[in-house]
Amino acid sequence: MDIYKNLPPLEKTRNGKPYEIAPELRNRVNSLIRRECCNCVNKNCITLEDYDSHTCPQLISLSVCCKWFRWAVLPLDEALEAEIYKNMDRKRCVICGTVFLPGSNRARYCRSCAAKVHREQKKESARKRRSM
Repeated sequence: MDIYKNLPPLEKTRNGKPYEIAPELRNRVNSLIRRECCNCVNKNCITLEDYDSHTCPQLISLSVCCKWFRWAVLPLDEALEAEIYKNMDRKRCVICGTVFLPGSNRARYCRSCAAKVHREQKKESARKRRSM
């Protein structure tokens, strides 16, 4: 499960608690998990490493507690994701259009595009300096 370990950590609210799923959204979340999650087999989570059958923790929890659900399953239903994370300040990248969580109020690019833009700006700055 190297892929699972390489996922980014779960976001927390400003007071340090995980984001909660409203009770009226629980049925939509559970049906999304049963339909789309490759780790949920017969309501059991196969990523739990003791090789015993355990109920998927995300199915019984009222908060976002599974990284695989957060980063691989939830983005498949953008409306549901927006309802759960409605109080997060998200922005859309100017270049690629993906939604990202900005580190400051001046951020315009997602991480991957920011690195590319920064490289291009450094190249242009070096060209200008050399031409003088």
